Amino acid sequence: MIRPDFRSTGERFRESIVPALQITVAVTASYAIAHYWLGHAVPLLAVTVTISSLGFVRDARPVRVLESAVGMLIGIVLSESLLLVVGRGIWQIPVVLLIVLLVARVFSASNAFAVAAGVQSMLVLLLPAPVGGPFVRSLDGLVGGLVALLITAILPRDPRRIALHDARALFGAFTDALSLLVGALERGDGSAADRALDRLRGTQPILDAWSASLESARAIARISPFLRRHGPELDAQARVLRGMDLATRNLRVISRRLDFLVRDGVPRPAIAALVASLATSVSLLGQSLDDPRLGDTVRIGLVAVAERLRPDIVAKDAPVTDSVVVLMLRPLLVDLLTAADLPEEKARALLPDV
Repeated sequence: MIRPDFRSTGERFRESIVPALQITVAVTASYAIAHYWLGHAVPLLAVTVTISSLGFVRDARPVRVLESAVGMLIGIVLSESLLLVVGRGIWQIPVVLLIVLLVARVFSASNAFAVAAGVQSMLVLLLPAPVGGPFVRSLDGLVGGLVALLITAILPRDPRRIALHDARALFGAFTDALSLLVGALERGDGSAADRALDRLRGTQPILDAWSASLESARAIARISPFLRRHGPELDAQARVLRGMDLATRNLRVISRRLDFLVRDGVPRPAIAALVASLATSVSLLGQSLDDPRLGDTVRIGLVAVAERLRPDIVAKDAPVTDSVVVLMLRPLLVDLLTAADLPEEKARALLPDV
């Protein structure tokens, strides 16, 4: 029996409110311009182009909106041109569709671009010709695309909230994995190391989602007068993302090493304490996205961990395999320090000689 996920449903509903309002306003504007100003009786394509250009996708960058609008406009203009040459009928449908799809593929490598062009071309070919002569629907499509772009700038969605949501998801997975590794090291628990590795293996989609939502937020902030003031905040988040991307890749490698190492069942409290301190600083780094004042605290904590990364102290009298783990933590610390706004050269200089 399939049980409804009310939490996911509620979250999806909340996330859809702003995009739905944005699309509704844009469609109303497109219809009003095409119908009342241009005098088109049924400006269907103005409405469909607007809806399809904006959509509910996470990537609300103006360039994506423009690409969607251009794809549909190509389909409309090309099919209206072909309609004047070949007319309409059963054999014209495959001919027009094939030409539109191939031309669209020449313009863009995006599959969605070609599909959007093909759908609009079929609407042109199958619907009755509007009053006003050729290319009335092309004008409607142009209106829909321009309105979608304008609305993206003057009534933007709140892309910062989505990017922060994705960032918190990554930091949650990262700190969860660190906590599991602490338990694995403290108890020599192979199952905890397995769970940490599984958690980290699932972080790539989270990183990809954060990257896409943040790129969308920065692009919108550059053109929107209402969000432009948030540019520095988003730039800082981009710096954190770059550092966390590298740190996550490094932690996956370390986790695989520890997954093998703790199979002997031997507790390693010194390394566990080091990783626990690291987890605390990473948690604060995630919180600093909401409260930049934590930045100094994050850097102080990470520097304190970096200064302890000496195998002759942490893994004294331990097997060489333990010393290797301590050395593997050093690049991870550099990545986290750069995420915390420390230049890479200074971060590397903080590491003790070995």
